[in-house]
Amino acid sequence: MNMRRSLVTAETIAPPFTAAAPTRRIDRVAEALGRHNIEAVVVGTGAEARERVLSMVPEGAEVHWGTSRTLEEIGLTPELLAEGRYDALRPRYLPMDRATQAREIRKLVAAPDFMLGSVQAITDDGALVVVSYSASQIGPYASGAGRVILVVGSQKIVPDLDGALRRIREVVFPWENAQVQARLGVDTILEKVLIMYGEWTAGRTTVVLVREPVGI
Repeated sequence: MNMRRSLVTAETIAPPFTAAAPTRRIDRVAEALGRHNIEAVVVGTGAEARERVLSMVPEGAEVHWGTSRTLEEIGLTPELLAEGRYDALRPRYLPMDRATQAREIRKLVAAPDFMLGSVQAITDDGALVVVSYSASQIGPYASGAGRVILVVGSQKIVPDLDGALRRIREVVFPWENAQVQARLGVDTILEKVLIMYGEWTAGRTTVVLVREPVGI
């Protein structure tokens, strides 16, 4: 499957990939995550998700996150950037010079104590699917971060990995590409895919599963 370029537009987004999942399906996915050593917390709204995430991150903790429509939509990003509340890594590395300080940036963001974010799809049997161009969040998600907290709207639930890749191709890529086109005038590229089937260490990863649609 070639996801590097797509002719799909936002008008072709399929309703099953954007509508909230039924309650029983959400609960079954939460149970599947639990069987894979991934904690699942089910909440009703984005506002509840924000408060739940904040309750899991201690004041003063080192925290990092990638650019995320989900975190922005639920109002979490301003809380993370509040002066003096957390040791947020984004304000520390964004002003750094990528040409001369690339090594320092790489080491700074590779293993945060808390890594926050989302995924692009989650299967009925609890596999979490992440796609990225830069892949900066993939390392911390997979193994680098001490704790991973992912906020996932129920519209991202799909039957299987084929459905996950279809959702990425038909929903996520067109939206992301439109954002990059508006900012930079170029196309984005989906370079890397991470599939998380489970965790070796219980308690490392938590999925806050939101019944209402949040994010893309």
